[in-house]
Amino acid sequence: MKEITAFIRRHQVPATKKALEEAGFAALTIQSVEGRGKQKGIGGWAAEVDPELNTLEATMQAMEPEIKWIPKRMISLIVQDDQVASAVDAIIVANKTGHIGDGKIFVSTIEEALRVRTEEKGAAAVS
Repeated sequence: MKEITAFIRRHQVPATKKALEEAGFAALTIQSVEGRGKQKGIGGWAAEVDPELNTLEATMQAMEPEIKWIPKRMISLIVQDDQVASAVDAIIVANKTGHIGDGKIFVSTIEEALRVRTEEKGAAAVS
């Protein structure tokens, strides 16, 4: 089993959810996150920059005056090993614009999964 974690633009959530559901992946988790990439929050689409997140306390400004936090959405889903390419492709198709800030996708190995209610383990716990 693999965990796919994707960081995408906020306004791309509906298209991403639709693409994943059409590819057969209805179960996922979405969280609101803020962060920055190697561009330090500069560049990309101005609509993604939330001015309220960019204000810092006076003490923080002395340390890092140019931090720009960009709000994103983090999507996480667990898939079987043979489903990774399909899920990743769905995320890419829904999010690729060719501009800075299209997002990142990470694929990690899941060593064990357990369903609390039934105590099922492994693939049965996530199917």
